[in-house]
Amino acid sequence: MTERPLVRERGWWGLFAGIILAAVIAYPLSAAVAFATHPRTQRLFGDALDDASRGGFQAFWWLIAILLAALPVAAGFAIAKLDRRGLQVVAAVVALLVIVVVVLAQLFVY
Repeated sequence: MTERPLVRERGWWGLFAGIILAAVIAYPLSAAVAFATHPRTQRLFGDALDDASRGGFQAFWWLIAILLAALPVAAGFAIAKLDRRGLQVVAAVVALLVIVVVVLAQLFVY
């Protein structure tokens, strides 16, 4: 059975989208890893994080770093393999993920 040309091209579009998205998130990803690994970055946020534990601060930034690193792979896979309905579901999940991260960051910082 031969693969249709359109399906093969979607794979290349998925790879291209993943590379572009990786370039877009490179700086936030490096910042998240820096916040997670450097012991004094908690002080950068001022008095708002005095009550937060160091482990919670690091866990939050590691979670953000892992999610950012997985985003280009997930986007490339979604474009390459999923149909219109699947892309809508993935977009909704990513939107909810962004909303949850923003809400958690607001609760965590303020």
